[in-house]
Amino acid sequence: MITHSLLRFSIILIFSLSSSLLLSCASHTIQQSAPLNPHSTWIFLPLLNHSDSPEAGERIADIAATLLRSERHINLLPTQIPITDAQLPELNTQKLVDQAIQWGKSQQYQYGIGGSVQEWHYKSGLDGEPAVGITFTVVDLTTGSIVWSATGAKTGWGRASLSGTGQELISELFAGLPLTE
Repeated sequence: MITHSLLRFSIILIFSLSSSLLLSCASHTIQQSAPLNPHSTWIFLPLLNHSDSPEAGERIADIAATLLRSERHINLLPTQIPITDAQLPELNTQKLVDQAIQWGKSQQYQYGIGGSVQEWHYKSGLDGEPAVGITFTVVDLTTGSIVWSATGAKTGWGRASLSGTGQELISELFAGLPLTE
């Protein structure tokens, strides 16, 4: 009798702890919007890097572009801002975003997807869990208005990779992107 009660209590305790741990490691906010056409022309805008990790925006952009093409079947093209040999590369990413939007408009693209990186690192401590924080926005390039946005944060477990945790978060955020059939 005592063994059966102890077993039941153990199962309930394990279920409660694992449920609370799983629910506490990620958070998302996704804007509801009208469905967007995945067959329109889309460009990927530079991501603003607000994290302490160099080139985190470029890393996330590569993962995000692949997921948009493979999971959401979006006709996503790279942004090609013309730079002459005499010019130094632009280091102000907000200017890069503005240039990319202007270039997309001149090429008559419909949507631009961009955003920012807030967090992209391993936490300090014994386990060194990966921590990721990302915001994505879709801009209608014909009107300049933001038609969809999503933000999320996620931490992985001690043996999880940073890019794997980032890929999971990006996939979860893009799952909320409403697309027409």
